Amino acid sequence: MFRAVGRYFRAIGYLITGRIDQARQTLSANPNVMRATYDQILRDKTARIHQYKDAVAGMISQEEKKKAQVKSLTEEVKKLESLKAGSAAMARKLVAKHNGDIEAVKRDSEYTRCQTAFRDFSTTLAEKEHRIADLEGDLETLAKSIGSHKIQIQGLLRELDKIREEKHDAVADVISAREEQQIADMVAGISADRTSQELAELRDLRRQMKAKARVSRELSGLDTKRDEDEFLVYATENVMTDEFDALIGLTKDDDKRLGESDEPTRIPEK
Repeated sequence: MFRAVGRYFRAIGYLITGRIDQARQTLSANPNVMRATYDQILRDKTARIHQYKDAVAGMISQEEKKKAQVKSLTEEVKKLESLKAGSAAMARKLVAKHNGDIEAVKRDSEYTRCQTAFRDFSTTLAEKEHRIADLEGDLETLAKSIGSHKIQIQGLLRELDKIREEKHDAVADVISAREEQQIADMVAGISADRTSQELAELRDLRRQMKAKARVSRELSGLDTKRDEDEFLVYATENVMTDEFDALIGLTKDDDKRLGESDEPTRIPEK
């Protein structure tokens, strides 16, 4: 029993879900809704691209900082190399001062100072060079990563342009498809479109007005008057034609009127 109840509620849920999906699809097919949906998609994608750009800009900022550090460390290395060479030069002077006496040189306090400075400079120099090597490795990795992200951003921007073009094409296609469907449905007699109904009402009204005008015209005698006018015009034209034909001798014998002479009418000479 519980399983049957569970299946019943699931079926109701499926029915509601199906109707909601159908309503959503119908609403989404509306050109205005489709246009607004595309606009929202474009805004969302544009916002994500801006975030992406900000992240890449942060990477470029880190790259610039590391480049500045490498430059500063390189200058320090040059200075340390000079100091290291200077301490060695002072020690050589001590050797010359004591005529190469090793014991005398080592007992001299200047020797110890030069030796300590040389050792400190060498240690610091090694640390700086190691740091420069690390930074250069980071810069190489950053340069590759930034270049890859720039290409990715360019691709996203191109996709954004395509979506803008697709928006207009999609809306136009939907409008065209709806018009074609309405026309086809109207021809098939299954259209429920209000526009088609209004068009049919206007056509019926036009036929009714023309019929009413015809009835009113017949009842008022306008058609009879128009027929009489046509007959009079026709009769007048025929009489004038007969008179002209008789005047120039083209009237046939059986069409001659009573009292007319058998001889053709002579045209008076001047």
